[in-house]
Amino acid sequence: MARLSEDRSFFLKKSGDIERVKKTGRRLPTPLFNLMSCRSDMPHARVGVIVGKRLGGAVVRNRAKRLFRELARRVRGRLVPGRDLLIFPRHGALEAAPLVLQEAWLAALRQQALMRSSEEA
Repeated sequence: MARLSEDRSFFLKKSGDIERVKKTGRRLPTPLFNLMSCRSDMPHARVGVIVGKRLGGAVVRNRAKRLFRELARRVRGRLVPGRDLLIFPRHGALEAAPLVLQEAWLAALRQQALMRSSEEA
């Protein structure tokens, strides 16, 4: 049950928060996903996964959300506090090998300085 309560504050759900990131965030496009980030007043990082209907049907969209939520959970403790992130999966993310997707995710976080080094964590 602890994971559920932790997830509740870790994932962006409110449309106002999501719109704020869309309007004020900086975008990093990758072949597998787009990543947007902006500052927040929260003491921890928060992540949102946005999947549009153009990606596919409900099964495909839900799979994309599950994939990226799990990637976010794996780095939760190493994310820089006070940042809100939005992930927009692309078609290639669902066809990519899991290790390729994970490496692209970590590289994007490092490039945008959104992840602390392992020594700091």
